[in-house]
Amino acid sequence: MNERYSRQQLFAPIGEEGQKKIREKHVVLIGAGALGTGNAEALVRAGIGKLTIIDRDYVEWSNLQRQQLYGESDAKERLPKAIAAKRRLKQVNSDVNIEAIVGDAGAEELEALIGEQRPHVLIDATDNFDTRMIVNDVAYKYGIPWIYGACVGSYGLSYAFIPGRTPCLYCLLETVPQGGLTCDTAGIISPAVQMVVSYQTAEALKILVEDWGALRGKLVSFDLWTNEYAAIRIDAVKRDDCPTCGHDPSYPFLSYEQQTKTAVLCGRDSVQIRPPSRRQYDLDELAVLFRRQGLQAEANPYLVSVSLDDKRLVVFGDGRALVHGTKDVQEAKTIYYRYLG
Repeated sequence: MNERYSRQQLFAPIGEEGQKKIREKHVVLIGAGALGTGNAEALVRAGIGKLTIIDRDYVEWSNLQRQQLYGESDAKERLPKAIAAKRRLKQVNSDVNIEAIVGDAGAEELEALIGEQRPHVLIDATDNFDTRMIVNDVAYKYGIPWIYGACVGSYGLSYAFIPGRTPCLYCLLETVPQGGLTCDTAGIISPAVQMVVSYQTAEALKILVEDWGALRGKLVSFDLWTNEYAAIRIDAVKRDDCPTCGHDPSYPFLSYEQQTKTAVLCGRDSVQIRPPSRRQYDLDELAVLFRRQGLQAEANPYLVSVSLDDKRLVVFGDGRALVHGTKDVQEAKTIYYRYLG
């Protein structure tokens, strides 16, 4: 076992003491898609003590292009991602304690888990900003660093939020951003995924070995196709009156009013989804975006209707959506976030 981490221990900023610290730490990974699988494998190979993986989805064929822990058998079985990831990770390093949670990463679930277990780092590998705002609130409420990451197309960005030291995501965005491009509407190339994973895992390792001075301290963004890169300090956006990290925090995204609302429509085999804040869509542009992906989309002045095999997604101008063809709330939310972000 000593030989396993020898090359990592030869790296002076980690060394033997840093390796011991990594072995004693617990990371919670929220999402087991492209970013999640990359971060999970890197941390398990690095010898993390415990890794908790939360994901509500299952493996599909389209995942195999970039989600590195999964194989064809996982897609054939439609195995839950958290379970498939744990299975593969235990083959990589049987010494790591891996907890797989198949479920939603909502405010109630995350606060219960993090409040009880008090992990050392949270890593964002989600597909939507509603969940990220919940992660942001939970992290600052309990004083736990969290590492943001996102990518689409050839573009990616990352930042390490440290309670008490940096502004939070709410300071940066103020409100949940409007629906934008997702991997299912704009596509993605795997090098963009791996680049974001590298930034996230590197920052996580710095935190785990408690080398706080080595943290980047900047929001990094890049586009691998257009060869653009930027690293920006965002300290100036910190707000004293921020409801998450200000002087009198209220953690608004942990309240019911700020959570995505869902309702199964009686007798209609449909689920209604309403985002926590109003989102004004340009329906014509949204329809064009769907059609570019080869989807059958129809629009009128009030809504866009998209055919998705045996399901249908209907999006209204204010962001409210109906997912027809299911009564499963989790399945409906997965479809909603997949196409609307």
